[in-house]
Amino acid sequence: QVQVVESGGGLVQAGGSLRLSCAASASNYRVNNMAWYRQAPGKQRELVATITRDGNSNYADSVKGRFTISRDNAKNTVYLQMNSLRPEETAVYYCNARICVNLVCTYTKEYWGQGTQVTVSS
Repeated sequence: QVQVVESGGGLVQAGGSLRLSCAASASNYRVNNMAWYRQAPGKQRELVATITRDGNSNYADSVKGRFTISRDNAKNTVYLQMNSLRPEETAVYYCNARICVNLVCTYTKEYWGQGTQVTVSS
Protein backbone atom coordinates (compact mmCIF):
# COMPACT_ATOMS: atom_id res chain seq x y z
CA GLN A 1 0.00 0.00 0.00
CA VAL A 2 1.28 3.47 -0.89
CA GLN A 3 0.70 6.58 1.17
CA VAL A 4 1.65 10.13 0.30
CA VAL A 5 1.98 12.56 3.20
CA GLU A 6 2.72 16.29 2.98
CA SER A 7 4.05 18.52 5.73
CA GLY A 8 5.44 22.00 6.19
CA GLY A 9 2.48 24.22 5.51
CA GLY A 10 1.55 27.12 7.72
CA LEU A 11 1.05 30.85 8.00
CA VAL A 12 3.63 33.24 6.59
CA GLN A 13 3.74 36.93 5.79
CA ALA A 14 3.96 38.14 2.22
CA GLY A 15 7.54 37.97 1.04
CA GLY A 16 8.33 35.13 3.39
CA SER A 17 9.38 31.55 2.76
CA LEU A 18 8.14 28.06 3.47
CA ARG A 19 9.46 24.61 2.69
CA LEU A 20 7.02 21.81 2.00
CA SER A 21 7.92 18.15 2.20
CA CYS A 22 6.15 15.11 0.83
CA ALA A 23 7.05 11.52 1.56
CA ALA A 24 5.74 8.57 -0.43
CA SER A 25 5.74 5.36 1.54
CA ALA A 26 6.45 3.03 -1.35
CA SER A 27 9.16 0.72 -0.11
CA ASN A 28 8.31 -2.06 -2.56
CA TYR A 29 7.89 0.22 -5.57
CA ARG A 30 9.89 2.77 -7.47
CA VAL A 31 8.63 6.33 -7.35
CA ASN A 32 8.70 7.96 -10.76
CA ASN A 33 7.66 11.57 -11.35
CA MET A 34 6.55 13.71 -8.42
CA ALA A 35 4.78 17.04 -8.45
CA TRP A 36 3.21 19.78 -6.39
CA TYR A 37 -0.21 21.20 -7.13
CA ARG A 38 -2.24 23.82 -5.32
CA GLN A 39 -5.89 24.72 -5.05
CA ALA A 40 -7.09 28.09 -3.82
CA PRO A 41 -10.64 28.55 -2.53
CA GLY A 42 -13.10 28.62 -5.40
CA LYS A 43 -10.45 27.80 -7.99
CA GLN A 44 -9.34 24.73 -9.86
CA ARG A 45 -6.32 22.76 -8.80
CA GLU A 46 -3.25 23.93 -10.69
CA LEU A 47 0.17 22.50 -11.31
CA VAL A 48 2.99 24.25 -9.49
CA ALA A 49 6.08 22.17 -10.25
CA THR A 50 7.14 18.73 -11.38
CA ILE A 51 10.33 16.73 -11.05
CA THR A 52 11.43 13.51 -12.71
CA ARG A 53 13.31 10.76 -10.97
CA ASP A 54 16.46 12.06 -12.69
CA GLY A 55 15.90 15.50 -11.23
CA ASN A 56 14.59 17.36 -14.25
CA SER A 57 12.13 19.98 -13.13
CA ASN A 58 9.47 22.23 -14.60
CA TYR A 59 7.56 25.12 -13.07
CA ALA A 60 4.42 27.10 -13.61
CA ASP A 61 5.33 30.49 -15.03
CA SER A 62 3.94 32.23 -11.96
CA VAL A 63 6.46 30.59 -9.61
CA LYS A 64 9.59 30.49 -11.76
CA GLY A 65 12.54 32.04 -9.99
CA ARG A 66 10.85 31.89 -6.58
CA PHE A 67 10.02 28.21 -6.00
CA THR A 68 12.41 25.28 -6.18
CA ILE A 69 11.40 21.64 -6.35
CA SER A 70 13.86 18.93 -5.34
CA ARG A 71 13.78 15.30 -4.29
CA ASP A 72 15.63 12.63 -2.38
CA ASN A 73 15.12 9.31 -4.11
CA ALA A 74 16.52 7.33 -1.22
CA LYS A 75 13.75 8.72 0.98
CA ASN A 76 11.05 8.87 -1.73
CA THR A 77 10.62 12.47 -0.70
CA VAL A 78 10.00 15.63 -2.68
CA TYR A 79 10.43 19.18 -1.41
CA LEU A 80 9.12 22.55 -2.47
CA GLN A 81 11.06 25.59 -1.32
CA MET A 82 8.83 28.63 -1.70
CA ASN A 83 10.35 32.09 -1.47
CA SER A 84 8.85 35.56 -1.89
CA LEU A 85 5.39 34.22 -1.22
CA ARG A 86 2.38 36.27 -2.26
CA PRO A 87 -1.08 36.47 -0.66
CA GLU A 88 -2.68 35.11 -3.83
CA GLU A 89 -0.67 31.92 -3.32
CA THR A 90 -2.75 31.04 -0.31
CA ALA A 91 -4.00 27.55 -1.08
CA VAL A 92 -3.96 23.91 -0.14
CA TYR A 93 -0.82 22.41 -1.61
CA TYR A 94 -1.03 18.81 -2.76
CA CYS A 95 1.70 16.32 -3.52
CA ASN A 96 1.34 13.95 -6.44
CA ALA A 97 3.44 10.84 -6.87
CA ARG A 98 3.49 8.41 -9.76
CA ILE A 99 4.48 4.94 -8.66
CA CYS A 100 5.83 2.34 -11.06
CA VAL A 101 3.64 -0.75 -11.16
CA ASN A 102 6.05 -2.86 -13.19
CA LEU A 103 9.80 -3.29 -13.22
CA VAL A 104 10.45 -1.23 -16.34
CA CYS A 105 8.02 1.46 -15.23
CA THR A 106 6.03 1.48 -18.43
CA TYR A 107 2.91 1.81 -16.31
CA THR A 108 2.43 4.06 -13.30
CA LYS A 109 -0.27 4.63 -10.75
CA GLU A 110 -1.03 8.07 -9.39
CA TYR A 111 -1.30 8.86 -5.70
CA TRP A 112 -2.25 12.10 -3.96
CA GLY A 113 -1.55 13.40 -0.51
CA GLN A 114 -4.19 14.91 1.71
CA GLY A 115 -2.86 18.43 1.22
CA THR A 116 -1.22 21.00 3.44
CA GLN A 117 -2.53 24.51 3.96
CA VAL A 118 -0.34 27.47 3.07
CA THR A 119 -1.65 30.87 4.10
CA VAL A 120 0.16 34.04 3.06
CA SER A 121 -0.92 37.15 4.89
CA SER A 122 -0.61 40.62 3.39
